[in-house]
Amino acid sequence: MTEFLDEISSIVGAKGLLVGDDVRQRPEDWLGRGACQALAIVRPVSTAEVSAVLRACNKARQPIVPLGGMTGLVHGADAGPNEIMLSLERMRAIEEIDPIGRTLITQAGAVLQTVQEAATEERLQFALDLGARGACTIGGNIATNAGGNQVVRYGMMREQVLGLEAVLADGTIMSSMNTSLKNNAGYDLKQLFIGSEGTLGIVTRAVLRLHPKLVSKNTSLIGVSSFEALIGLFSLVGEQLAGALTAFEVMWQDYYRLIAVDSGRHTAPLSGDHAYYVIIEVQGSHADEDAEQFARALSLATDRGLINDAVIAQSEAQSQAIWNIREDIAGLAGALMPLCTFDVSLPIRTMENYVGNLRLAVRNRWGDTAKIIVFGHLGDGNLHIIVSVGDDSEDTQREMEQLVYAPLQEIGGSISAEHGIGLEKRNYLGVSRSPAEIDLMRKLKKSLDPNNILNPHKIFV
Repeated sequence: MTEFLDEISSIVGAKGLLVGDDVRQRPEDWLGRGACQALAIVRPVSTAEVSAVLRACNKARQPIVPLGGMTGLVHGADAGPNEIMLSLERMRAIEEIDPIGRTLITQAGAVLQTVQEAATEERLQFALDLGARGACTIGGNIATNAGGNQVVRYGMMREQVLGLEAVLADGTIMSSMNTSLKNNAGYDLKQLFIGSEGTLGIVTRAVLRLHPKLVSKNTSLIGVSSFEALIGLFSLVGEQLAGALTAFEVMWQDYYRLIAVDSGRHTAPLSGDHAYYVIIEVQGSHADEDAEQFARALSLATDRGLINDAVIAQSEAQSQAIWNIREDIAGLAGALMPLCTFDVSLPIRTMENYVGNLRLAVRNRWGDTAKIIVFGHLGDGNLHIIVSVGDDSEDTQREMEQLVYAPLQEIGGSISAEHGIGLEKRNYLGVSRSPAEIDLMRKLKKSLDPNNILNPHKIFV
């Protein structure tokens, strides 16, 4: 193995290869727990170096695990002691912004927030946004087809990528750096890599789609008394605010009370007495008119009995304070550890019964002390569920997974909305994908990575 690492070092240089304590000082998971177990971490500075590294790994049958910003929740970047990790942390350059064509070309190691800020400097915006914006990378966002807070308006990461460059397992560089909105020349090969979790190739560069920078933003936190009212509110604001609706985020009462009322980490804008709390955000191009339209929509919703109480942010600071409640994942983790986390999607109409049945099942199994926290991007059908029963052992995790995932099959839900499959959800892939789909996935994997070196053991059992 020393000879192999010497070969890798000759490709990426001394600064490009970490071993020993330099590897162990890095955390094993997103919570900062444990120590990275990988044999080594390889840090190339160019696509050519990535290509050479993969060519050497493929020849030696050496497994290699792509490492992004460590913000995933499904152990999709776990590496064992006989595996090496590939990090693009030295490939973070934003290469070009075209303000006319509204595109941005970046290396895949760039942090999402950096890309957002670069677009803003050109009076444009990159539409993907999520709480981990300061840590997650564009390559990771592409590999997991990230979602986030604005999917209801702009769609998933898949909709933000016009082209990309990826390196295949044998070192072949597949460059499909398309910059056009329309390109129907054969297969859209970039889609093979978006959401593939680094199992089919390593994305090294991307062409991202930008949008005009909107000048107005209106944010409100709303208390709602019932799920029926919640659905009615979603329908009404969709009708009244049309394409301006950017976010429709929902926190069940247990989430809001824990983070906004009981934790002392925030000043609660509303009391903790409502069944649901909704963050509605709209963006537009005419500040005064947009604010009036937003106020009219909320007034109409109040008149129809859909809103119990509401606050409208009067400044960017107030808007951010509202979002800080929704994005306080560190507060959740601190209050609920040990915990088990889940990311699922399902038809909105089924959510009330699904969550109610899950609460009942968990409490029947672990008692009334069990805590079940629900929140998420309800506008696009995505819920995040955190369960805390004082134990996060593997046996407990498996029991919880069965309770969370099994009911999704009957109602047409998915075991993964925006975090992928990784190691954690492999046993449940059949809940959301048919045997024919899984068979085709395996054939693609075998075709592009016949020696199974790219992020092995992920997605499939």
